[in-house]
Amino acid sequence: MLGRTANGMFWMFRYLERAENTARLLDAGLRMALTRDLETAEEEWRSVIATLGQKPLYEATHDSYEGSSVWNFVLRDKSNPGNVRQMFAAMRNNARTARTNISSQVWEAVNENWMKLDTLLARPVTQGQVGGVVTRLRRTGTQVHGALDGTMLRDEGYHFARAGTFIERAESTARILDMKYYLLLPSLSYVGSSLDSGQWDQVLRSVAGASAYTWLNAGRIDARGIVEFLVLDDRFPRSLAFCRSAQREHLAALSRMHGVEGHSNALLREADRDIAGITVEQIFERGLHQFLIDFTARNAAIAQAIGEDYRFLA
Repeated sequence: MLGRTANGMFWMFRYLERAENTARLLDAGLRMALTRDLETAEEEWRSVIATLGQKPLYEATHDSYEGSSVWNFVLRDKSNPGNVRQMFAAMRNNARTARTNISSQVWEAVNENWMKLDTLLARPVTQGQVGGVVTRLRRTGTQVHGALDGTMLRDEGYHFARAGTFIERAESTARILDMKYYLLLPSLSYVGSSLDSGQWDQVLRSVAGASAYTWLNAGRIDARGIVEFLVLDDRFPRSLAFCRSAQREHLAALSRMHGVEGHSNALLREADRDIAGITVEQIFERGLHQFLIDFTARNAAIAQAIGEDYRFLA
């Protein structure tokens, strides 16, 4: 497979995952903002922008964190080069680059949803429309991933697509947990205490984990349990442990196909040693923020190494 085609598969699914994760974060923020007073609602929207890493860019053009300003900035604002509309355009462009290596069903799912979303986001999104836009974004992720799993050969393209998915997913989960934990629980003395369950439910909804966590924990909401679930529970497909395991699986498959291991495989083994066998108590002792910073740095290094190993820019 040509490097630029592999790059197209990898980034096509990174952009898809990024857009879907952004939609979930917006949905969780909207749920919380609608149940709070104006001042608290603005704090919710401020946390959404901070979690996305777009605070300086947003504040350069906006004086307040009013809801419609935030979701339009995130979804379509031209002052934000990382808006969701641009993510979908980049996803479609990468799909076109890899067109001969994806099934017609994957292409149709990408292209049809891109056209619908491009139309939806051509004009400012009102409060009455934002829920529908978020639903469409989530549905797009489901359809494209379903088409990939149901129609694609388990060849190089498939494994590059899945590697991109789990690189991006791990980044998103770590960022959301780090930012939300910092905002909601600034002191370790609060671990295990009774906190605003609505806020922690928002964290879980941001990663599509509310139902699974509630089922596993009989509805008990606590900071320690949520951290353990999102970091270490390898049954949950958005936990850091699950994402790391999936990265290992797909990079191993690629190395078998190429007959050689690359630097990305070595970095992944090194990263595995940092998370294997660790307990949630040890994470708190080390410092959750530092643990997540180290995780995201390793995740970024693995992503960079994949591109170098398989000559994405060649």
